[in-house]
Amino acid sequence: MNTKTIVAVLLVTLGIVVLAYSGLTFKTPGHPIDFLGIHIETTNSHFIPPVAGALALVGGILLLVVKPRQI
Repeated sequence: MNTKTIVAVLLVTLGIVVLAYSGLTFKTPGHPIDFLGIHIETTNSHFIPPVAGALALVGGILLLVVKPRQI
């Protein structure tokens, strides 16, 4: 398997997962806040819309189908 095939399979898999769940939401740690001796942990929410999943799916399929040009 070459790199192009691996990337294409990853894109197709990611696209199917995002479309199956109607978008993905994940959280990353934010900046901690210290206020009057109280330590507060924050998080940042990120959303991957289904449109991005559809684009990843189409891009992966195109990478699998299109043949490289021969010189």
